[in-house]
Amino acid sequence: MREQHYTTKSRPGGRGRLFVPVPFDPDAVWAPKPMHHVTGTLNGMGIRAMITEREGQRGFLLGPAWLRCGLEPDTQVSVVLAPEGPQRADLADDVAAALKASPAAGAFFDSLAQFYQRAYLRWIDATKRRPEVRAQRIAEVVRLLEAGIKQRPRT
Repeated sequence: MREQHYTTKSRPGGRGRLFVPVPFDPDAVWAPKPMHHVTGTLNGMGIRAMITEREGQRGFLLGPAWLRCGLEPDTQVSVVLAPEGPQRADLADDVAAALKASPAAGAFFDSLAQFYQRAYLRWIDATKRRPEVRAQRIAEVVRLLEAGIKQRPRT
């Protein structure tokens, strides 16, 4: 996925936080999702965040620790963002097709943190030596995602 580089002005985020606006539509640039988990840098320092909407503007919040690092509201910041975790375009064709066939499962998968996404994908990929099981696992993952279950129950 394409990294996005931009410079913007940080704003107060309330409760001792900073809000960093995102000047592009992540749904159009990357892919439509209910929530966009991102990774990148802010003034060269590593960040992980979730793009949200605040007062009609998309952006992400940074906690009070960033203020202790010297960042202040209303200052220019240099930002590099990229989507975090597995993206639909990176998935195996059979998994991507199953998620596309079930919009509810696909939307829930897209909203999960990368830890949960990768756990489901590892479980499916563990069938490399048993291809007959792969379709069953994909169907089970779709069923669990449709039910809103973040993590496969351990058996």
